[in-house]
Amino acid sequence: MGVTVDSSSVRPNYEALREEIRAIVEKVIKPNADIIDRDGIFPNQNLQVLAETGWNSVLIPKRWDGRGLDHVAFAIAAEEIARGCPSTSLVYVMHVGAAQTIALYGNDDQKERWLKPIRQGLIGTYSTSEKATGGHWWFNLSEASRDGEYYILNAEKSFTTSSGQADFYVVQTRSPGAQEPTDVSFFIVDGKLPGIKPGVWEALGVRGNHSGPITYEGVRIHQRDKLGKEGQGREILESGVSPIYLIGLGSTWLGVAEAALEAATSYVKETIHRDFNKRLADYQVIRQQLAEVKVLIDSLKPWQYSLAKQLDELQAQGKPQVELLLPLVEFKIHASEVANKAAKAALDVTGGYGYKRGIFERLFRDARAGIAMGPSNNIAREWIGKALVGLPLELWYEGGD
Repeated sequence: MGVTVDSSSVRPNYEALREEIRAIVEKVIKPNADIIDRDGIFPNQNLQVLAETGWNSVLIPKRWDGRGLDHVAFAIAAEEIARGCPSTSLVYVMHVGAAQTIALYGNDDQKERWLKPIRQGLIGTYSTSEKATGGHWWFNLSEASRDGEYYILNAEKSFTTSSGQADFYVVQTRSPGAQEPTDVSFFIVDGKLPGIKPGVWEALGVRGNHSGPITYEGVRIHQRDKLGKEGQGREILESGVSPIYLIGLGSTWLGVAEAALEAATSYVKETIHRDFNKRLADYQVIRQQLAEVKVLIDSLKPWQYSLAKQLDELQAQGKPQVELLLPLVEFKIHASEVANKAAKAALDVTGGYGYKRGIFERLFRDARAGIAMGPSNNIAREWIGKALVGLPLELWYEGGD
C-alpha cells in the first residue's frame, strides 16, 4: 500500500482509555439509548460529546487535530459505545472509518478541510453499497462522469449509515469510462451539495443509525475532492475501508453481547421468586445459559486485540491491510453470532419481563443487524470456504461472490 500515518511509538494505556470512554458512555450515551431506539433519533448528542473528548478523532494524527491513537483504542471505543447504544456505535464506526480513509489516502488540502473540523463535530460516513448489487457492497454499477473540473455523480445507494445526517460521505463508484468493475474511484462528497436525497430508515433494530437509502442525482464534485487517484478505488476499498470497518463492526457486536450478559446477570441476581424465596440466579439452568455466553465473549477478547494490533503493525510498515481481510471477516461473523446468542439467552432467562419493551428486546432486535450487515454472514462464510479449498473469491466478476 505504501501509505503510513504518523502515530506515537509509545504504547497507550488501554485500560485507562477504556475507563475514559466507559465513563462517557455511562454518563451520556447509555441514558439516551432507549429514546434513540423508540423514536428513531439520530444520536447527535452522543456524537457531540465524542467529538468534544476527541474520540471521534481517535485515529486522526495529531497534526490534523486528532488524538493519534491506534486501532486497539478504536476497537475498545466501538465496543464500549455499543455496550451503551449499538446505534451510536455503528454511526461511530462508519464515521471513524471514513475519516481514516481520508487520513490514509487524502492529500493535505483534503485533510485540512475534512479532518480538522471533526474535532468540532463534523460527521462522516461511507456510502458504498448499491441497491442493484445487494449484499455485494464492494461491486458498483453506478459510474461517475466528467464535466471540466467537476465529476458528476449519479448513484442509488442502499444502506448508507448516517444517511441524510452526515456532513460528508466517502462515496465509491466506477470511474468515468470504466471498462472493468475493478476500475472504481472514491470521492469526498459534501453532505450539503444539491442532488443528495436521503430516504427513510425504518428498521427492526439499531433504529438510530439511519442506515437508509440515499440517491445522488447529478451531484457535482470538484476534482479536489477525488480521494486518491482515479481508479485506485479497489486498493482503497480493500486496504482502507474494509479493515477498519470490520474491526469496528466486530467490536460493536462484542459490546452488544457484553451489554446483554451484563443486563441479564444483574436481573437474575435481583429478581426473587417469593413463593420459594429463590433468586433466578439460584436456578442451575439460568446460570448455565449465562456461563455459555460468558465463554463465548471471552473467546472474542484476545482475538479482537490481536487483529487490531496486527492492523497497527501493517500500517506502520506501509503494508496492505487487506492481508487480514479473511481473519477480520471471521471475527465479524463470530462476534455478530455471539451477540445474537447473548441477546437470545438474555431474553430467555428474563422470561416475560424480557419480552416487554426495554433493554432485552431492544438488544435482541439490535443484534440481528449484525448477521445481515455486509458482508452478510452467508456471503462471508462463502469467502472463507472458498479460501479454505483454494478457490478464487471472484469478487469483481459479474455475479461473483
